[in-house]
Amino acid sequence: MDKFDLYARKIATVLAVFLSLFQLYTAAFGLFTAMIQRSIHLTLVLILVFLLFPTGKREGKSRLSLVDIFLSGLSLAAGIYLWYSFEDLPSRIGMPSGADIFFGIITLLVVLESTRRLTGWAMPIIALIFLAYPFIGQYLPGVIGHRGYSVGRVISQVYLTTDGIFGSALGVAATFVVMFILFGSFLEATGGGKTFIDFAFALAGRGRGGPAKVAVLSSGLMGMINGSPVANVATTGTFTIPLMKKLGYKPHVAGAIEAVASTGGSIMPPVMGAGAFVMSEMTGIPYSQICIAAIIPAILYYMACYFFVDFEAARVGMKGLSREELPDLKKTVIKGGYTFIAILVLIFMLVVLKTSPMKAAFWGIVILLGMNLVWVFADQRITWKSLFSALENGAKSTLLVSSACATAGIIIAVISQTGVGMALSSYLVELGKNSLVLSLLLTMVISIIMGMGLPPTAAYIILGVLSAPALVKLGLPVIVAHMFVFYFTCFAPITPPVALAAFTGAGIAGADPMRTGWTASRIGIVAFIIPYMMVYGQPLLAIGSWQEIVHTVITSVIGVIALATASSGWFIRQLKYWQRALGLAAALMLIDPGLVTDLIGFILLALLIISIKLKKDGQQFAEQQKNSITSR
Repeated sequence: MDKFDLYARKIATVLAVFLSLFQLYTAAFGLFTAMIQRSIHLTLVLILVFLLFPTGKREGKSRLSLVDIFLSGLSLAAGIYLWYSFEDLPSRIGMPSGADIFFGIITLLVVLESTRRLTGWAMPIIALIFLAYPFIGQYLPGVIGHRGYSVGRVISQVYLTTDGIFGSALGVAATFVVMFILFGSFLEATGGGKTFIDFAFALAGRGRGGPAKVAVLSSGLMGMINGSPVANVATTGTFTIPLMKKLGYKPHVAGAIEAVASTGGSIMPPVMGAGAFVMSEMTGIPYSQICIAAIIPAILYYMACYFFVDFEAARVGMKGLSREELPDLKKTVIKGGYTFIAILVLIFMLVVLKTSPMKAAFWGIVILLGMNLVWVFADQRITWKSLFSALENGAKSTLLVSSACATAGIIIAVISQTGVGMALSSYLVELGKNSLVLSLLLTMVISIIMGMGLPPTAAYIILGVLSAPALVKLGLPVIVAHMFVFYFTCFAPITPPVALAAFTGAGIAGADPMRTGWTASRIGIVAFIIPYMMVYGQPLLAIGSWQEIVHTVITSVIGVIALATASSGWFIRQLKYWQRALGLAAALMLIDPGLVTDLIGFILLALLIISIKLKKDGQQFAEQQKNSITSR
């Protein structure tokens, strides 16, 4: 690395630390005006992207080029212009000046380019298609046609208002999300990541298929704060996948188990991969209510993963790790107890005290750092070096979500201006008059396809505007409609052909990516059923009386276990295909709430158990007869 690149890296480090300190300052002492807060955040994010993800190549390695410097300068110039002219901004909305149009186009270009560098071409192409739509609407037929808009009108909507690039999506990223990313970064710097993994190993490592169960537990714990499927796989999979392979799991199965467990982090409260914050902003539903609604489905998802792992281990005859290979549970809890306390305090502030997420995350960081310094049993202390490293890493970790949210804002602005969202909603409503199931299936397919090319939060933001309102018009409660859309965007990372979480797991496991992806979708099949459970069994979202909620939870838990049985092919013993089909049918009946379906499900489950029992008794009788003949 030459001096030029070295200086650029140092500048990027300073800017990253400054971005984190800026976020901590505004969390502690109050936010700036929305446009200023979001533009400062985005400007720093864009500069960091161009400095840290250069396009230049030298000697086969990425090197900073004049293009990267130029784009960094454009990002800074656009930010300075917006800050300088902010006071006159309200008078120019709808009537942008030449300078507004110029810097608006620059901002569009640098936002799209930064998103391309971080996420690939999919999201920028979608944004460009939406940007073209206002100019070609007069040539389009039917409900998707419109009268057309001028460049000034489009730039005004996208750039000068808080309905476009600087809209609520970026607002969530620049306030709530970045604070929880910083919390996760400080958690890692104080040893929280190691504590979670050691805790999971100590708790589940000795059971059959121990490392796989550790993957489920540790990924769930990490996902509570992290929420990124690929990052979770890369973090916990480094430990769990090699151990699973060592224990006897095939490479593609080991990679798939970790991918499924890590993907669940996106639906695990309190953070849900930023989805809870975005959903609260879009729907007006209190954040605490969203977290409470998400708890039961998340637990069911992880139960399905856990039982699949257990049944798969039993089927192959695997055992757990020895006591000597595992960390001591008591020592792990004592050493890392401060991390659990900090998280419990954070959740208490969010759910019970209903503190704003940003304030709760800020005080969570303060408590975490304070307890790390005074906790006498801690074996990893925060130092000045690790403190600055946490600030730097936290800022770098927010680049993808902030860039994606800014690009999502472009799409939302066009949807709002042209009314195409209403057109799509009307189409889905018309479709749903004949069949709600058909509307749900279409929404599911669109959500998964969008989730394959976009980060889950960005995909949800777009579909939360396009698809969810139609489901609400069809009679679904707002929280049910948005949860349905959100869940399917979250599970795209384990859905081939573009299953990024599964592909990451395959890379660590040394397995075939596509085979790992298909295995992950089979293990995580419950993920594709849970959203329908929410629609037809709303007590799963804590909607209804406590008796309805308890009844639905009990039958759903039994149904999830039956589903794991069908997926793994094991229940007490190896199952034939017709027995697996029986288990699947029982699972679907039990998962679908209702007395009739529950009764059918229990009957089918009883038939499955009887068939297994009869075969087992028959084999034992045959074995006894054989032994009797042999003894004669």
